[in-house]
Amino acid sequence: MRQIVMDTETTGIDPREGHRIIEIGGIELINRRFTGRTYHQYVNPERDIEAEAIEIHGITNDRVANEPVFAQIADELWEFMRGAQLIIHNAPFDVGFFDHEFRLLKALRGEPVLGPVAEHCSVLDTLKMAREMHPGQRNSLDALCKRYDIDNGQRVLHGALLDSEILADVYLAMTGGQTALSLAGNDEGGDREAGGASGLRRIDREGLRLAVTRPSEAEWQAHHQRLEQIRKAAGECRWDTLAAPENQH
Repeated sequence: MRQIVMDTETTGIDPREGHRIIEIGGIELINRRFTGRTYHQYVNPERDIEAEAIEIHGITNDRVANEPVFAQIADELWEFMRGAQLIIHNAPFDVGFFDHEFRLLKALRGEPVLGPVAEHCSVLDTLKMAREMHPGQRNSLDALCKRYDIDNGQRVLHGALLDSEILADVYLAMTGGQTALSLAGNDEGGDREAGGASGLRRIDREGLRLAVTRPSEAEWQAHHQRLEQIRKAAGECRWDTLAAPENQH
């Protein structure tokens, strides 16, 4: 399964007021493993950035003045995200901005070649997930880092790629607790460096072996009885593939 953990920074909070994207970050996961493939791009929004937004992400008008406009990076971005499951914290915000940019692009090019996001990607909102898992608690990205013991010490200001990397570790912790393992690796065998952009340290799992505990004879008999109950109730049972203990005949 291909997933892209994504984040954006913007000129303000509402695309309906003409606000635009100024930074995009994305990290690719395949089957819950980091592939090492990322996307990062600053964007000239063709308008001023609000002072309140600059206080959050630290990106100034001068910083993006000479960056490409969205129309120049849209095709490469779309190829990166199309068909993947997008993992985003507070997804309606980022997806709303993506769709706004693609609508502007449609008007500019005169054809609906890209977007909207929901027609080509599934979207997983980790904020919604966190609220369901931890009702009544703070579920900001910083709060989740603290809850799942993930180091976000370098996150003084928001940054799209840094936030994507941190969110990837939070998501894996929320859905399986695998952030203690080195999940990097692509088809060439490359590994993600320990202590990457976020300073997150992962344990090398080379040589680690899982302990296998075999069922006792009593446990095996209880399992067999349960299968018979299922078979009688449902007419069939396909869980007979579990091997019997070596001493079971």
